[in-house]
Amino acid sequence: MSSPLADDGLWCRRFHPAPDAGRRLVCFPHAGGSASFYHPVSAALSPGVDVLAVQYPGRQDRRHEPAVDDIGLLADRIAEALGAWNDRPLTFFGHSMGALVAFEVARRLERDGDGPVRLFASGRRAPSAYRDEQVHRRDDDGIVAELRALSGTDSRVLDDEEMLRMVLPALRSDYKAVETYRSEPGAVVRCPVTVLVGDDDPKTSLAEARSWDAHTAGACDLQVFPGGHFYLADRPREVMDVLRDHFTSTALPHHA
Repeated sequence: MSSPLADDGLWCRRFHPAPDAGRRLVCFPHAGGSASFYHPVSAALSPGVDVLAVQYPGRQDRRHEPAVDDIGLLADRIAEALGAWNDRPLTFFGHSMGALVAFEVARRLERDGDGPVRLFASGRRAPSAYRDEQVHRRDDDGIVAELRALSGTDSRVLDDEEMLRMVLPALRSDYKAVETYRSEPGAVVRCPVTVLVGDDDPKTSLAEARSWDAHTAGACDLQVFPGGHFYLADRPREVMDVLRDHFTSTALPHHA
């Protein structure tokens, strides 16, 4: 199977190219996260699955670009970039902010043609489950305190002032994007949704996670893991088992 033309190399990272794989997984990072967060996922699923990790502007090799502080605009740009990668069925996996981005990208792809065969929404309450959060309005110390509380950022980054100065602008933009996001009334995707959440996640209660069932016209199931907001960092084997089960148990659909 031939590889599609690259999306000019900006948006998608392909750490372990699997040109002969029949399926493709697209991974969407959390606020402040980057494509490299999903390097272990790519390594674990290759070569059976071709894994793409989305790289948002404003971080790592895109750090000189302005970050996008609007989920809808970010989804517009990613949906356009993924047009180069739709030669085989897509599955979406998004963690935290990435779950919202994945949801909105899926809506756009479904509107224009083929969307993903399934959306995995990890560590994020349903799009309509609103909380009045204002982390993006805090000073730098306040944002760092939030990162420490969630335990999802390498302590070496938090303790390195120079690195913090590099990542904080993008992080603040990401928090603004998430905290100002409002889903359209009745917004749904056609594909089934699997929700993954830690049982001690301060950002997503089980009730808020279950509310994803109002945002899909397909089936919705919930899988709960021990842990907090970044449960998946502590339970990588279990999360990989969920993904492998999806790819092995789902028949390969016809995809033009």
